[in-house]
Amino acid sequence: MKRAVAVTLVATFLGLGSASAQSLDLSKVSCKDFLESGKESIGVIMTWLDAYYRDEDDDPIMDFDRMKANGEKLGAYCRENPSNRLTVATDSLFDKK
Repeated sequence: MKRAVAVTLVATFLGLGSASAQSLDLSKVSCKDFLESGKESIGVIMTWLDAYYRDEDDDPIMDFDRMKANGEKLGAYCRENPSNRLTVATDSLFDKK
């Protein structure tokens, strides 16, 4: 359920799809799309990614330093590889617990 809400928010911020879009397949979002989505959308995506790459039983703590570090790694990767899919980038950069 959390992921469905997050995906809907991302779709709204990215403007990828119609106004009635119910989902966004993040596996189809390119690094270029991510970098061009704007500061607010990038923030929403990074928040979703932070939750996704955490263990289900982790405490509900937002670590802004970790998010910033991950955002910097992702930004550098995406600038070098704009045609790669965002999920390919994140799977190679972020540790999945």
